[in-house]
Amino acid sequence: MHTYQTVIEFRDVSFAYDRTPVLENVSFAISKGEFLSVVGPNGGGKTTLLKLMLGLLSPGSGKILLFGGSSPKQGREKIGYTPQFLHIDNQFPVSVLDVVLMGRLKIGRRKFWYDKTDNEAALAALDTMRLADLNRASFQELSGGQRQRVLIARSLCGKPELLLLDEPTSNIDPSSEEVLFEILGELNKRLTIILVSHDIGFVSQFVQSVICVNRTVVFHPTSDLTGNKIREIYGSEGLQMIRHDYRCSEHGHGH
Repeated sequence: MHTYQTVIEFRDVSFAYDRTPVLENVSFAISKGEFLSVVGPNGGGKTTLLKLMLGLLSPGSGKILLFGGSSPKQGREKIGYTPQFLHIDNQFPVSVLDVVLMGRLKIGRRKFWYDKTDNEAALAALDTMRLADLNRASFQELSGGQRQRVLIARSLCGKPELLLLDEPTSNIDPSSEEVLFEILGELNKRLTIILVSHDIGFVSQFVQSVICVNRTVVFHPTSDLTGNKIREIYGSEGLQMIRHDYRCSEHGHGH
């Protein structure tokens, strides 16, 4: 029984690469069970935000708390993370099940082998992603959408409480996107999900809020899209207007 209600909390967090500010004075809280999308321009800090949550990066100032009080490194085992890119040699003979089982490795605990429990967890994760019948197939022979679902299965087989997805819909076709988000909607009944995406028009049908990142962070609700653009914030023709009246402080917000 989990007693915490706040999955992630940032308190006045700033981060810089080689003294170049990427995130400045970021404060927000994400509750258990939310389904959010992170949006913003290239270089605005989206992936950096995820890496800070994972403890792969440490803030220059401020504090990050996970699951009601743990540090990112302490809470990392409760997080499933699917990065934007995975490089596997096309000639390397790896099966779908092999890839998913990677999510069961416990290097910190000196566990470098798989047992029956690991195998069962991997097969269950594949079943969740509707790929159980392909567990013995070659990973390289799958379509782009199927590969993405295998990588998410890899993140799920560790039985996380929070799922972080970095651009899960990049390079997959629209029909694969529909299937993926249908599955994510089912997963959201038991997991908190945060995903990075540039396709606001599509993801707004599924997520509850949008986290806008451009050195600062502001939350917005998803709402009916209009033809207006938000070029003044993102400099992108592809991002459409989102209503600015939710999860903001009483003093408003800036970018």
